[in-house]
Amino acid sequence: MKRIKVLLFSKYSRRGPSSRLRSLQYLPLLREYGIDVQVHALFPDAYLEELYRGRPSASWYRASLHGMQRIMQLLRRSDHDLAWIEGELFPYLPNWIESALARSVMPYVVDYDDALFHKYDMSPSPWVRRLLGSKIDQVMRSATCVIAGNGYLAARALQAGATRTAIIPTVVDEQRYTTVSHGADKQPVIGWIGSPATEHYVLDNREVLERVCAKYGARLLLIGAHAEIASQFSSVVPEVVEWSEDSEVAMISRMDIGIMPLRDGPWERGKCGYKIIQYMACGLPVVASAVGTNSDIVRDGENGFLAGDSSTWEEHLGQLITDRSLRSRMGQAGRTCVENEYSLKAQAPRLAEVLRNAGQSSCAA
Repeated sequence: MKRIKVLLFSKYSRRGPSSRLRSLQYLPLLREYGIDVQVHALFPDAYLEELYRGRPSASWYRASLHGMQRIMQLLRRSDHDLAWIEGELFPYLPNWIESALARSVMPYVVDYDDALFHKYDMSPSPWVRRLLGSKIDQVMRSATCVIAGNGYLAARALQAGATRTAIIPTVVDEQRYTTVSHGADKQPVIGWIGSPATEHYVLDNREVLERVCAKYGARLLLIGAHAEIASQFSSVVPEVVEWSEDSEVAMISRMDIGIMPLRDGPWERGKCGYKIIQYMACGLPVVASAVGTNSDIVRDGENGFLAGDSSTWEEHLGQLITDRSLRSRMGQAGRTCVENEYSLKAQAPRLAEVLRNAGQSSCAA
């Protein structure tokens, strides 16, 4: 089997969840399939650290420096077989400039794990909508293949005129996760994992979480949110812990129930439900908003519950808190689902096939 060379233009290094999960975690397995990947990250870890600290000026200064480095990389000659682009080469750069730079790395596949196109076509700025509203459609149209994390993203690619699409969900390295088993006398923990950018979904459900915790004596654990979020709760004080890649599995293992609340909007329909998959990998039952791909991952009543309004959220959380055997059954079903569909083991062969075929000017859907 001939080895192929791929240039990966990721958005972030390992600290960025999208880059780590959609591409970087696959690299050791791809080598086993004869695919050698050279990584060019746009934004360094320091950019994200400044952003999460609420220092956007410092973060954009770092971003501009690394943007110049990417331009130099694109202008350099390379003997690669394929480029693998995360979303776009440059945020907010007009397509006529981006497409000119992309010619140096043709052919390419482009990968999406969220509705990046809505950042432009639904921007509150009329100038952004006018100048960039169709940019991602054009990037998709020029790609040899669009790799999409769910059906919503794949449908947009087809609407944009993409030649080929391949749906590959965002997955976990199942070997990092072990199923949890807590004693009957343990105070139940409702848990959420995310980032400061998504903590508002938890706050949307703050009153429900407070009522449930007060009624059933449960605790609330938030991983990756701002520490200040605790002050926005009244009758319950959540435990807020900092996220790190090394500790995230241990932190999730402290939970008894995992939650993924979302609003029902176009941006949310593009999300890939990764935190649900993390909970299930640890053998936890989940309660998630019935939005987008959540409804594909969560088989309602089997490996978790889908919830709509606040009364449904309260009902399902109460069921799981009071029924330990139900939590165990759903958790086991979730772990099986992850191993069969949402694991590196399940999806690495498909991704390797997509990249290899795209490098040979075709694509396996």
